[in-house]
Amino acid sequence: MSATTEHSDTTHWDDEWDDELDAVGLICPLPVLKARKRLLAMETGQVLRLLASDPAAVIDVPHFCQEAGHHYLSMQDDGETQAYLIKRG
Repeated sequence: MSATTEHSDTTHWDDEWDDELDAVGLICPLPVLKARKRLLAMETGQVLRLLASDPAAVIDVPHFCQEAGHHYLSMQDDGETQAYLIKRG
């Protein structure tokens, strides 16, 4: 069973995302650095789905979004991996 953490935005897991980045197996700070690079190539308002397995990503991804001006939408925990939805700010 998976747990989903929703935040104060209207995007939900049933919605589409614009791009997906598989950072499973990478350790800090690589998931966030790769997400940063991918988001820079996206248009404002587009949504990135980031897949990660690094335990630090639970802290790093929301912090990165806050610092970089992106919108941390939600996180879905699938056990060994997590999926994050990030809207480019």
